[in-house]
Amino acid sequence: MLDVKAETLMMVAETGNYTAAARKLNLTQPAVSHHIQQLEKELNAKLFVHSHGGMKLTPEGEIAVKCARRMKALYVNMHTEIADAEKHQTKVRIGITHTAESNLVAEVLAKYGNENPGTVIQIATHTINILYTMLDNYELDLAIVEGRPTNPNLRSLLLGTDYLVCAVPINHPLARKSMVTINDLKKENLILRSPKSSTRNLFISTLVSLNESIDDFNVILEVDNIATIKDLIIKNLGISILANSTCIDEVRRKKIAALPIENLSMIREINLVYQKDFEQSGMLAGILSLYQQAVHEEQAAERLPM
Repeated sequence: MLDVKAETLMMVAETGNYTAAARKLNLTQPAVSHHIQQLEKELNAKLFVHSHGGMKLTPEGEIAVKCARRMKALYVNMHTEIADAEKHQTKVRIGITHTAESNLVAEVLAKYGNENPGTVIQIATHTINILYTMLDNYELDLAIVEGRPTNPNLRSLLLGTDYLVCAVPINHPLARKSMVTINDLKKENLILRSPKSSTRNLFISTLVSLNESIDDFNVILEVDNIATIKDLIIKNLGISILANSTCIDEVRRKKIAALPIENLSMIREINLVYQKDFEQSGMLAGILSLYQQAVHEEQAAERLPM
């Protein structure tokens, strides 16, 4: 059983308040305070300091919370895996970014589930930073993300590559061009991903490398949902910078034109990321094979006449 003091630590970190933590844990406030004092004594470290916004974690407290979350995830995993073994099934928790959610990834994972009876895939969609945190805490088994991890405890397998394009309505004047320029973009209303998205950050960092600033563009809307962005583009309410893989279906149906941007090379890797102690290498190979097959089928479909 997970130590009750660890549960208390995580709840105080979440709420920033002893009283709120006590209410959520169905404990008294003195009991919560005592649990934290006991932990600080055991660890010989101050875990919280008082701030204007409530209780704030110290650097040592951050470490303690991180480890407590790992312990909780591993404890839950133990129960889940034992229960799954009795049912002769395997649950796999896979995290994907919003970009991955809009391309081939979900289709590939569904195909893997169909081809491997007894495998249940649970998909969680978050920003890339949250996915890395969940992986590190063993709250996920795998993640499919753009780019490579910097954490030495994580391993990665290259699934493929993708690149950013300018997505415009099919009836937009820019759609008649073979490419767009930065000056073209500055004249348009842009609908961009949220500042936390890797797509947005790649676009901005590439602009910076050319001594350009996002402040010189007319960004009218920031949206995290890619389907919403594409719908707004189709309705001629703006243009956007999106991953090419997310636009394939709309391009094929002649709803959107996906154009390269002159002088902006925005290529990125799509990687399958996992902990170094992940043991199901057959699953990694299976997902890789299905992903490559799906990409090949998409490319073949693009070459077919409409």
